[in-house]
Amino acid sequence: MENLPERIHFSKSSKILVLIVCLGLLLGFFLKLFVFEILTVSGDSMFPAIQNGDRLFVSKLSYGIVKPYSDSLLCQWKKPGKGDVVIYLYDNKIVVKRCVATGGEKLEFYHSTGDNFTLKAGNQEIPLTTLQYLNLKNSETVPQGFILAVGDNYEVSVDSRTYGFVSEKNILGKVIGK
Repeated sequence: MENLPERIHFSKSSKILVLIVCLGLLLGFFLKLFVFEILTVSGDSMFPAIQNGDRLFVSKLSYGIVKPYSDSLLCQWKKPGKGDVVIYLYDNKIVVKRCVATGGEKLEFYHSTGDNFTLKAGNQEIPLTTLQYLNLKNSETVPQGFILAVGDNYEVSVDSRTYGFVSEKNILGKVIGK
């Protein structure tokens, strides 16, 4: 007859410890998936407010419930406001930009010098290249359900001026601190 290994018996305290660790992991997973996230910034598009290497604390519940592993919300209870720093997916990367205009807000365009133009949204004047101007010039207002999201560092930021307005449903969270 073969020698069978002895059964391993866990004490009650060991079982409780394993249960606590598993519940902690599940809670952490849930919080990261739906409630908050900590991100590290890579790039200078939001300089000087947010710098390369800064850690950002993002509330995923500011605007609604994020659909896990996607670029949209399951439900929305609040819309982004002017001045909010938001995160969303663009080109399969999470980007951080400032909401400078919301749905229905009037946009005005001016020819500056040479190949440069200026976009006026509310009290804010934002420089545009010729290509950015051509992308936005037919928009008299920000469409309802969308925002104009722009990086604070206009010269290096790739943002709504280049790829167009961002749907409110694609905004994954609001930066609440760094």
